Order: sequence, then structure tokens, then C-alpha cells
Amino acid sequence: MPGSKFSQDPHKTKENREKNLETAIGREVRECRRQRNMTVADLAEVTGLSVGMLSKIENGVTSPSLTTLQALSAALSVPVTLFFRRFEERREAVHVKTGQAIEMERAGTRAGHQYNLLGHLGSNNSGVVVEPYLITLTETSDIFPTFQHEGIELLYVLEGEVGYRHGDQSFHLRPGDSLFFDADAPHGPDELIKLPIRYLSVIAYPQSNH
Repeated sequence: MPGSKFSQDPHKTKENREKNLETAIGREVRECRRQRNMTVADLAEVTGLSVGMLSKIENGVTSPSLTTLQALSAALSVPVTLFFRRFEERREAVHVKTGQAIEMERAGTRAGHQYNLLGHLGSNNSGVVVEPYLITLTETSDIFPTFQHEGIELLYVLEGEVGYRHGDQSFHLRPGDSLFFDADAPHGPDELIKLPIRYLSVIAYPQSNH
């Protein structure tokens, strides 16, 4: 909407994704200290480390020894392994080359309606699964598939024109149009206006329930 601003910067690197071990440790030490309402001076007094050394550790400037990590662990009442949490988090990426997407049979799929799964990720500890599809409609159909499932879905039209129903509403979608909706309501194409039709569908749903 004109004048509105997003609160997130999509190009900003997330703080919980650390590539550098020292930086990952530093952030954990700082967060643990702040959660306990301790100043750097307070932590220095408990551990016997200097304020300068603690500052370097928290800023990822230096690599703390095992002895130092043990002292920090005891002072902050956390396991030593917690300091490595951000660095060790598994990050996944799925690269599907052209022509290698997996063709899927979804309930309600008709002849001339092709669904290609482009990947499948269960995000780390977030409890969310994301599935992107490339959907191609090449033939008219008297009966249109209706889907209803948990989560949210984003459509982005690449080619053609389609009437897409969500609940009791129908949207005329053209190339470049998107539709973002609650997937728990019945939805699906209800009018193939200009064939062929190709659009991306990205579905996200709770991992715990699947």
C-alpha cells in the first residue's frame, strides 16, 4: 500500500545466522549476560576476566580458550555447548535444476494440470515446513480442483490468466499478480481464462502437525 513500510529489511543478515565461530560465541555470551541483568563489569568480577577481554569476546574479536568458556559457563549457569548453538545450527538449501522438479499427484488434479514440487524444507527449530510448487495448466477442465489444508499460501502468476477462488471470492489473476491467503479456506482455480497458465505456489504449514 502507498506510504506503508515493512518492519523487516529483507536484505539484512539475521542475527541468529552466524558464519564466524567467534562472533557466534560472542553473541551468546552477551545475550546470556543481559538476560541475567549483568554488566560487563559484573561478569568480569565473577569470572576473574578483565573487562577488556570480555568486551573482545562479546564483539567476536578474539577466540576464547576452553578455560575461559568454562568460567563463563559457570558464571552464567549455562552449558558450554550453548555458546556454539548459533554456529552449529544446520542451514539447508535445495537447488532444483530446470527439468528436474518432482511431478506430484495432488488430490483433485485433472488432466493437463501439472504440479512440480521445487523443494521441501522444515525450518530449523521453527516448526514450519515450506513447499514451493510450479503449477502448469494446459487444458481446460469441466471440474476444477479445490484444495483445503493448513497453513498459508502465496501464488505468483508467471503466464496466462486464471480465475482463482478463495472461500467465497474469486480473483482474476494475470502475469505479475500475486495472491496470499489462509489455506484453510477452500481454494483453487475456477476459470482458465488464458492458456497455458503457469504460476508459483508457496505453501507454509506447521511441522508438528504433519
